[in-house]
Amino acid sequence: MSEERFGEFVLVRRHGKVAEFVLDRPQAMNAVSAEMARSIVAACAALSADRDARVVVLTSSHERAFCVGADLKERNAMSDAELLRSRPLSRGAYTGVLELPMPTIAAVHGYALGGGFELALSCDVIVADGTAVVGLPEVSVGVIPGGGGTQLLPRRVGAARAAELIFSARRVEAPEARALGLVDELVEAGRDREAALELAARMAANSPVGLRAAKRALRLGHGLDLPTGLEVEDAAWRTVAFSGDRAEGVAAFNEKRRPEWPGE
Repeated sequence: MSEERFGEFVLVRRHGKVAEFVLDRPQAMNAVSAEMARSIVAACAALSADRDARVVVLTSSHERAFCVGADLKERNAMSDAELLRSRPLSRGAYTGVLELPMPTIAAVHGYALGGGFELALSCDVIVADGTAVVGLPEVSVGVIPGGGGTQLLPRRVGAARAAELIFSARRVEAPEARALGLVDELVEAGRDREAALELAARMAANSPVGLRAAKRALRLGHGLDLPTGLEVEDAAWRTVAFSGDRAEGVAAFNEKRRPEWPGE
């Protein structure tokens, strides 16, 4: 297993074809400061260009929190002009995770609040353990979810449920979060990282070309009318139909062997 650090607050560990993206600011429960946002942006840029990374798992080094959101102590010291100047950087951290081209899984335990929950929502799948507490409480401090929450949450749970959760600013514990669809898989306390890495390994056994194309079709087609969505799917199909991965996958199936994906 190899490791690479991006700035002070993000560590990327390699587990074969799975990249573990570790939020690593434990002294602040992974609160997203400007410096941490820079680390996230840098790690996302590197992973986006890495053809060897088939699946990314977003984890936390803090035992009681995934991420508690924006660093409000830092924000409190900012002038209005400084806050405005910092916006592209903070937004870039969330869109960096959202736009990763390969499948992404968030492994959530403890608090995932505000921007912390938005980082999880930016992933394709959220695995949570029994200690998880999630929510978007931004209106309780006079702002709104600004890391994609107002757009990503209704896509998960519907407009009315998202409105209730955002307007009430309430925190949702793990069992209710699973029932409402705020998280996708609920596991025993302490098993979120393990379960997410296991799921990632199963995904990573599949064609990297197929995985990226399927994600592109899912993301671009969501919310479109059906005929337009089917055109998006067809365009994604055309990118894989004549690929080396498709040729290898069909050959391996017929030869009853495990495929050796060329990744192109």
